[in-house]
Amino acid sequence: MKYATKYIKNTFYPLKVPETMTLEEGQLVLVRTEKGEEAVKVEIVNQEISQTWEQSKTKPEPLPVLRTLSQRDLQTLDDIKKEEIESFFKCKALIEQHKLVMNLVQCRITFDRRKITFYYTAPERVDFRLLLKDLTQVFTRVRIDLRHIGVRDETSLVDGVGICGRPFCCSSFMRKFATINVKLAKDQGMPIAPGKISGTCGRLLCCLTYEYENYIDAAKGMPPIGAAVMTSEGLGKVSSLNFLNGTVNVKMEDGKTREVPKSDIEIVDADVNVEIDIQSINNAYGEDASAQDIKQLEDDKNSSTGNV
Repeated sequence: MKYATKYIKNTFYPLKVPETMTLEEGQLVLVRTEKGEEAVKVEIVNQEISQTWEQSKTKPEPLPVLRTLSQRDLQTLDDIKKEEIESFFKCKALIEQHKLVMNLVQCRITFDRRKITFYYTAPERVDFRLLLKDLTQVFTRVRIDLRHIGVRDETSLVDGVGICGRPFCCSSFMRKFATINVKLAKDQGMPIAPGKISGTCGRLLCCLTYEYENYIDAAKGMPPIGAAVMTSEGLGKVSSLNFLNGTVNVKMEDGKTREVPKSDIEIVDADVNVEIDIQSINNAYGEDASAQDIKQLEDDKNSSTGNV
């Protein structure tokens, strides 16, 4: 396997190239997919990656290359891109006309112009029979596909850059979405501030799962926040936990906070005259978590469908 391409959600697909054809890096070719004929960009795969890929049991099926794109094909491709924009707004106008509760995300037309796909999100199932009837009158002699996707799928299609400054995980290397809930953030000692723990899709950040197991291992032996503990300097209450360096911040009876190794403290059953404002700890970034329903950030049936 020498050639590949980035197809849906930047997934690498091997290219099945005829023996008589030689391709170059970045060249546009026409391939046959389950959706129809589509134009993709060629990427040359080095030998090491090729060998690893050949041994993989989860690699996608190769896409057959039909031909390279001519100058005329490039003009056709440019025309199709313009048609996609026009078709998007035509469909959007019909959705508004029928007063349907659905958000149109993207329109894609295959190179052979035999199929047009409209991707949309919606909070509930949509009865779009009348919409489809109107679309068949607007887009004649073409197969119309109205595809319901989740908000995470929407973000992966649109692409972009996350708060970390890197391309969205969902549109670069992630293939499946893991189930995410607020407990993941709490267990990692993160401030429960919606603007800090949610992504562009309006759901919890996918990266909350990446180091979760490490935090769980690091949390072993840690006392709960608010627990009364005995240290070498006296009694105090646990105000916060530093999972990665294995220390505990303890607020002493004199009002000062000291960082103590977790191995040097002992939980005691004592009445310590120290107040810990847990709410202010959770809202360390100055956001009022109570102003929003945190549960809305968690996954639900409209988060992802895998229907891209």
